Formats: sequence, C-alpha cells, structure tokens
Amino acid sequence: MKNYIIALLVLPFALLSQKTITLEDVWSRGTFASKSTRSFYMLKNGLNYTELQEQPDGSFAITEFELKTGNKLRVMVSSSDVSFDGKLIDISNYRFSPTEDKLLFWVNAEMIYRRSSMAKYYVYDIASKKCMELSPAGKQMFPEFSPDGKKVSFVRDNNLYIKDLATGAEITVTEDGTPNKIKNGWGDWVYEEEFSKAEYFDWSPDSRFFAYVRFDESRVKEYTLDYYRGDLYPIRYTYKYPKAGEENSLVSVNVFDVVNNKSSTMDLGAVTDIYVPRLEFTNDANTLCIQRLNRLQNKLEYLFCNATSGQAKVVLTEESKTYVDITDDLVFVGNTGFITSSEKDGYNHLYYYDLNGKLLQQITKGAWDVMEFKGFDPLKNTLYFTSTESGAINRDVCSIQLNGKNKKFLSDKKGFNDITLISGNNYYIYSFSDANTPKMFELRSADGKTVKVLEDNSALKEKINAYNLSKRWFFTFKTSEGIELNGWMMKPVNFDSTKKYPVYMYAYGGPGSNLCNNSWGGSDYFWHNVLTQNGYIVVCVDGRGTLGRGRAFKHSTYLQLGKLETMDQIEVAKYMGAMPFVDASRIGFQGWSYGGYMASLMISKGADVIKAAIAVAPVTNWKYYDNIYTERFLRTPGENKSGYEDNSPTNFVKNIKGKFLLIHGSADDNVHMQNSMELADALVKNNIPFDFMIYPNKNHGIGGGLTRLHIYSKILKFVTENL
Repeated sequence: MKNYIIALLVLPFALLSQKTITLEDVWSRGTFASKSTRSFYMLKNGLNYTELQEQPDGSFAITEFELKTGNKLRVMVSSSDVSFDGKLIDISNYRFSPTEDKLLFWVNAEMIYRRSSMAKYYVYDIASKKCMELSPAGKQMFPEFSPDGKKVSFVRDNNLYIKDLATGAEITVTEDGTPNKIKNGWGDWVYEEEFSKAEYFDWSPDSRFFAYVRFDESRVKEYTLDYYRGDLYPIRYTYKYPKAGEENSLVSVNVFDVVNNKSSTMDLGAVTDIYVPRLEFTNDANTLCIQRLNRLQNKLEYLFCNATSGQAKVVLTEESKTYVDITDDLVFVGNTGFITSSEKDGYNHLYYYDLNGKLLQQITKGAWDVMEFKGFDPLKNTLYFTSTESGAINRDVCSIQLNGKNKKFLSDKKGFNDITLISGNNYYIYSFSDANTPKMFELRSADGKTVKVLEDNSALKEKINAYNLSKRWFFTFKTSEGIELNGWMMKPVNFDSTKKYPVYMYAYGGPGSNLCNNSWGGSDYFWHNVLTQNGYIVVCVDGRGTLGRGRAFKHSTYLQLGKLETMDQIEVAKYMGAMPFVDASRIGFQGWSYGGYMASLMISKGADVIKAAIAVAPVTNWKYYDNIYTERFLRTPGENKSGYEDNSPTNFVKNIKGKFLLIHGSADDNVHMQNSMELADALVKNNIPFDFMIYPNKNHGIGGGLTRLHIYSKILKFVTENL
C-alpha cells in the first residue's frame, strides 16, 4: 500500500517534467537533428581515410588517418597551400583522382534540378602544390577524372570538354550544345528525374575512349515557370518537359577517341523512339554496354558496342507484360560475365550471365526481394545486398557467393540494416535504425565484427528521453478482398481506450515506394508526435503497388494508377473507424506529391469516410505529368484513356463533402502547378469550398528558410480546426 501511494505521487510529477514538441523544434530549430558519420574520404588502400580538420591556427587541412585506430598519420593538404591567381581556394569540398595524386575542389555551387548542379572547379596537384582552374569559360558540371588520372571531362553550356592536366589544354568534344535544343552528356529533365541520373557519359578503363549520350530536345514541348522576385515583370524560366503521350528527345550515343581526336556513333537500331537509361564500359576497353529501353518500357536490351566501329549486338533482353525497372544493378566480373537483377521469377533477384548473355547462375532465390545490390568482392567471389527476407517493413544485409551458395546474414536486428563497402573490402560501414531508434553507424571488419562505433546518436537519444513521445508500432490487417497490408500507428501517450480519437492518415502510395518502414522517420516522426500531442492517432499503411512484396504486388496497379491504392486506403479508414477507440466521423488524410494525389482521391472518392484532407503538390490528372513515369505505369493517354480519366480527382470533385486544403509551390518543375490550378478550377465550378495555399517561387519540395515551418503551421491549424 505504501509503495502504491508513492507511485501515485511520483507519476504526475514525472509526466509534468516531460517536455512537449513544438513545430519550431521540428522545422526551424533543428532540435532533433540526427547525426551521420563524419564526412570522410576512404583511400584506395582501404585502410586509411582523409578528413577535413580545423588546425590550431584556425585554418583547415585534409588530414590522413588510420581507419582501424583513428590515429592521425599526416597532413596531406593545408588550406594555406591551395590558391589560384593569388586567392586562396576553399578546400571544404574535395574529391581525389583515381591515382590519388590530385584533388578536385569546387566552390560557388548552384543547383539546377534534383540531381544536377554547376560550380567552379579547380584541380590541385598534391606533390607540386600547383592549382589550376578546370575552365575559365564558365561554371562546369559533372567533372570526372579519367581512370589514369591524367584528364578531366566535364559539361559546360550543354557541351562536353576534356581537360588535359599535363598540358592544360581544353579539348572540345562537342560544339552543338544549345539551351533547350541539344544537350551533350547531360540528361534532359525527364531522364534526370525518372531514371535518377543526370550525367550521361563514361570513360573506358584504359582512358582512351569517352562515351556520351547526345540528347536532341528540339521536338520536345516547353513549359514555363514564372518567378516573382520583386521585378516589374516576373522572371520566366522555360525548359523542355515531355508530358504523357508527347514527343521525347532523340538520343544517340557517341564515343570520342581521345588519342585520334575523333568520334564514332554507336548503332542503336532503326527505332528512334527509345530511351538509353544507362551506359558504361565493360572491363574490355573497346566494348561499351548500352541499355536500350523501348517507349513502353517493357523491353530492356543490353547492347555491347564496339567503341571504334559502333557495331552493336544484343547480349541480353528483359521483357515484361507490364514494365521493366531501371537500376544500377550491373557489375562486370573480370572478362567472364556480368551480374544484374531481374523480377522474372516473381521477385527481384540477382543473376550471373556470361558475356554472350547466357545464364550461368541465379544467385539469389526466395519469396522476398533484393532491394539493393551493394557490391561485389572479386577476390572472394562474394556479393553483398539488402533484402526484405524479414518482411517488407525491414531490410536485411546479406552476403552470398557468386555460385549462389553460402548466403549469410550480416545483420541480426529487425529494422533497417544497411552497409557501405569500403575500398579493399577489408571493412564496411554498417548502419541500423528502427521506427523508434535513431540511426547508428559502426565500422565493421569483413567478417562482421564491430571495430568501432562511428556514431550512435546518443545525444539525440538522451534528448528524446526528456520528451513525452509516442512510439510507432506495427500492425497488419486484411482488406475485404483478403489482401494483407502493413501499417504503423502512433497513439497519444496518455491514450485511453475508453475514449474516442480522431485519426490522421498519412501515405505516399506510389508504385515501388514505401512509407511503412521499420526505420527512423526523422522530421516526420516528430511532426507526427506533434499531432499525437494534440490528441490525434496517426496511421500509415502501404497499399498495393508498394515495394518489397514481389512483382505481382508491386505491378498490380499497372494501367490503373490510383484505383487500387484508393480502395486500399478507404479500407484502412473503415478498419480504423471500426475500432472502439476511434471517432469514425473524424478521419483525415494527408499526402505529398503522389500522396497529394491520393489525398485528392480520398476526399472525393472516399468522401463517405474522410472528413478532411490535405493535398500537397498533387498530380490531379496524369496527362499533365512527365511521360517516362506516367507511361511506365499507364501507357499513353491514347492507349489507355480510362486509366487516366477514371482516377483523376478532378473528375470527382462533386463527391466532396469534407474540408479540403490544397497546397502547391508556384515554381514546381516536377509536378506543375497546372495540376492544382485545374483541380481548383473544377472545385470553383462545382461550388465546392476549399482552402488553397500557393508558395511563391518554391519547387516540389516547398522548402528553404522558414517555409517548412510555415507550411506545417498551416496544416496543423487546418487539422485542429477541421478534424
């Protein structure tokens, strides 16, 4: 009895001592920012690394350390030694040449699109301490050392150049580069966005040949963004953006012979309406591997091309009734074959082929997906990869022999495990997090033993303990069609099962993309805690079309984007509404990008179960989105009219009964504001009340400065007033 009374006295005091999270903590102060490993560069010997360190006099130096012990070995480069034209060069950003005798520094970087930027670059010789500018004629993009470290290729003003570091001469590779017409070595906007790659060139292993893709954008239609920055008239930015069903860039692949100063064109075949999503040299310096993808994106071919003659042969063909994903899962094994991935057995697995495309070995097998091919150790004939063998919400790290034998788990905890292989393959960096644990990093030896902890985010964990936080816990449920879906839920910390709570649903839902992950959620985790502090249950469920559960589950949404995903999320709302502690009349939904599309469908098609929805940067009709993404899943509007119209939220605004908040950035180069404008127009024409917020000059991420604080303050106000 005595102990019981003490507990009653202590518990309220403990609760009172807990802090609450503010939006400023999450979106402006960086209160809960987690740490990664310190920025360092692994040297080729796999035993030492370099790190930028502040010196006693306040200057900086690139310093070499022993990886295993952390002992300082030497100062390689001091900032006081790096100057050009009498001015010191900032050495904060650096990259070594393949031979590690030179460094590339860059300053004044400017972002262009998601994966492209330009900057002023300098090349520094460590031994002589001489520094040269890469080019005096303007900022450069994608500088790349040749394998022998004697030259640097780069893009400038849509053209390709090669700097000879011995003579200082600038070799012109192309001359026809023109804005919004011809791009050499730099993918057009849609390639950069949808094939996740901006630089399209590669050096041969012997540094003689330089291959690149030429993009002729002449026939691609343009889109214009207006920027409002205090000028009398808006500043207009026009770029090429091919929408669904519209014409693409014409692509060609050329190989420049550095020795003979001439180019050869590779034979890509008679069909010109194709994509070249990847190209790279094999281990044979005269053989270039080009991946050729048809417009429907259901036939991918590996072409081996003679770098001199341009003659090509198809080595491997991957076909599908739906689509074939493009990945970077291609590694050449000596002069014997190559490793790549495929979903052809129903799950994504790794395969080993000889150089004629004959299958030598299916390396991985099972009712789970290989999520990422991490690397290959040729000395041990060992591959490393992450998988969903422990379930789609988790990631395991495994190794396996090239012959498919001796598979080993390098991770033993449920959550998101990952590795980064280090040169020499003697060590790797291991990372782990789960839904309620910030990420930790360890240095491990090749046998899996921990050498040292690089970062455990102990300071963040200690800080978190001072707050009254809700935890994410996972659940599964079956829809009315018998489909089991993965989800997580966060309840208020003072949850009372006898009360009824409103529900805030959160999802993305796009093909091959998951949010229901047993991994650290960063800012979203704390934002959702703000909601639970305000008395909301937060729920996230991955519906059909998402990752890690095999080909059939992922490809089920083909030709009908939005249909099954919306059905699944409506089932989630009904499932939650049937719980005794949920107020079924107060269920809302929020999403961004594809999630914004889902939010727009939920408030319209799901009007009977959704009281309020927030759609941020949504697609509202797929005919307005880019053709690579859209046609991959829907084909063209001419081929699949119903697939476009039957799931466009613009066509269902009459159904809306609840409150709706629509948000977009005016300079969104990805999902154009045109989408929200058309939806807004339909809402007005049908006299449907809604709230609309435009963020001037903001792109798809709608960030920068205090923008995220502003947007989430608006969302929180909308939620508390309408849900």
